[in-house]
Amino acid sequence: MQVSRRRFLHVAASVAALPVTSRFAAAQNYPTRPVRLIVGTAAGGSSDLVGRLIAQWLSERLGGQFVVENRTGAGNNIATETVVNAAPDGHTLLLASTAGAINASLYRNLKFNFIRDVVPVASIVGTAYVIEVNHSVPAKSLPEFIAYAKANPGKITMASPGIGSGPHMAGELFKMMAGIDLLHVPYRGTAPAHTDLLGGQVESMVDGILGSIEFINSKKLRALGVSTLTRSPVLPDVPTVNEFVPGYEATGWFGIGAPRNTPRAIVEILNKEINAGLENPLIKARLEGLGGRILGGSSGNFAAFIANETEKWGKVVKFANLSPI
Repeated sequence: MQVSRRRFLHVAASVAALPVTSRFAAAQNYPTRPVRLIVGTAAGGSSDLVGRLIAQWLSERLGGQFVVENRTGAGNNIATETVVNAAPDGHTLLLASTAGAINASLYRNLKFNFIRDVVPVASIVGTAYVIEVNHSVPAKSLPEFIAYAKANPGKITMASPGIGSGPHMAGELFKMMAGIDLLHVPYRGTAPAHTDLLGGQVESMVDGILGSIEFINSKKLRALGVSTLTRSPVLPDVPTVNEFVPGYEATGWFGIGAPRNTPRAIVEILNKEINAGLENPLIKARLEGLGGRILGGSSGNFAAFIANETEKWGKVVKFANLSPI
């Protein structure tokens, strides 16, 4: 039995080494053809910009062509499904985002499991949301707004770019933790929501800082709080929600994902180069100009972050009894 077991272990070790050798050989020549970076939003938005920045950087660093491909629809699910069904060879990547963590609970019949079927490659940037109101709202601060909402349960409107969007979920988390009841009014995007907020048809909104900062700086809207644990460098005078609602934190985020079973060596190459890009002064400045906070780190850390985000937003989906339209 001892000889047989030793032989078995030797053969098993040899067999296990074959795919490793193969994977590293494949990684040495990576990429061998153009790489598609699938983005689940239309061209021109912040997510598209993040994708194009990283694609250009990887093209320069790895000597191949990384091309952004916009696959819109179903709250980023079409983009994710495209990547999940692609060959796991590193030539189809996903611009992963908050939507993946939210949709895991929001949609009941997905054809994929985000945590199981998408390999976290590297996190890129986190972005803050801002709670804002128009000037018809008498509250001048977040505590005053909370008191105003508690005095008028279900009567104060809260706009968002759509059901299940990052800003909507940040708003629902705020409602849950502050113990208030705001009437959610979903729109088909940020622009029409802002139009009605400015026009007085709705009273409050949660939005990404990038989309709101022009209105805030011009005093057309009043910023009450930012969603991150620390104040935003682009809105340094606006307090965090956490200062008044302890423990509150909500961030949008972007990273790179790949299909399950993508060779580990390729994941490590991409992780290394993306982290190098995040240290590049030009890329760092562009991302921080979006009101973002540079993330980075190992693929393992990104996986743990996604797991935590998925659990967190699952609780909010359940609390708000949400379902997509």
